[in-house]
Amino acid sequence: MGGSGWQQLLVLLAALVVIATAIALVGLAMLHRSLRWLRIPAGADFATTLRLVPLSLVVILDLLDFGLDIFAAPITWVVLTRYRLNALRNVAAVEDLIPFTQLIPTMTVAWLVVRGLGLGHPPQTGTIIDAESQDADYVVSRTGRR
Repeated sequence: MGGSGWQQLLVLLAALVVIATAIALVGLAMLHRSLRWLRIPAGADFATTLRLVPLSLVVILDLLDFGLDIFAAPITWVVLTRYRLNALRNVAAVEDLIPFTQLIPTMTVAWLVVRGLGLGHPPQTGTIIDAESQDADYVVSRTGRR
């Protein structure tokens, strides 16, 4: 009877891992359009970047970490590099590489702390930075007004 309890727990944990990974990957696909048009100033620090990204992104990063543990680091690195969220990328990748921290939603907690304490610089209005047309050292901006 004791072995059956452990087996059920492992099956439940495996199911949660698969569900979390699937939700994270679908969520990333759904966020693609809004992530392309984030208003992130060039050279923004971690707090400023975290303040400007949507809560859904950090929740998805935590779900990905829960589902894949240390194997989430390369995916996180590629996705956050793609959208020029370098300050967030570095911290998220290091956090992903620490084993057995997946149960703690660290990025979500950090997002709440940054928002709650008002850390980072407030968003600037009128400038939209297109992540796809940016070079590593060159920022293309367009005004958001018509």
